[in-house]
Amino acid sequence: MYSVTGEQLDELFRSPWQRAFHLELQDTYAVSGEFEPLRQYLAGETENAAWQQGWLDLVSEITAAGKTVQRVRVVTEPHADYTRWALAVAPRNIAAGEDVRWLPRHLVDSRQLTGDDYWLFDDHLAAFSVFTVSGEGAGFAVTTDPVIAANFRAVRDRVWPAAVPHDEYVRSLHR
Repeated sequence: MYSVTGEQLDELFRSPWQRAFHLELQDTYAVSGEFEPLRQYLAGETENAAWQQGWLDLVSEITAAGKTVQRVRVVTEPHADYTRWALAVAPRNIAAGEDVRWLPRHLVDSRQLTGDDYWLFDDHLAAFSVFTVSGEGAGFAVTTDPVIAANFRAVRDRVWPAAVPHDEYVRSLHR
């Protein structure tokens, strides 16, 4: 296992693979670059989306090359402020080429998940999200350990079909 920064993970995204899957398990994240956009959203102000542009450009680049980027957010209902904001900004991820889905926490047995957020590239390269005690992102721990990769694959294969595509999930909130 080795550590990489967020910038180094971007280079991993440009490496040869076909499918990247991301599992997010937390209802709130403490990412300093998101503090102001989240505050703007909660205050009902127009959000400056510049904070997200690097990611959106990367997703556009890699999906234009034929790669698939998938994200499942396991969320508690009713939603935390951060989740409501994530729902509001997800259309930009989708427009860039990411397939974003939502899985209400009460619909999944927590024992069938992992304890960590992660990325899985194809079926063999796993990148754990690492957080500081305060919740700030601190990079990623990357491994090709076949046991870890197999566990991440199994979780992905359970949650992906159970998760609700973004537009359908948003519509279900307004019924």
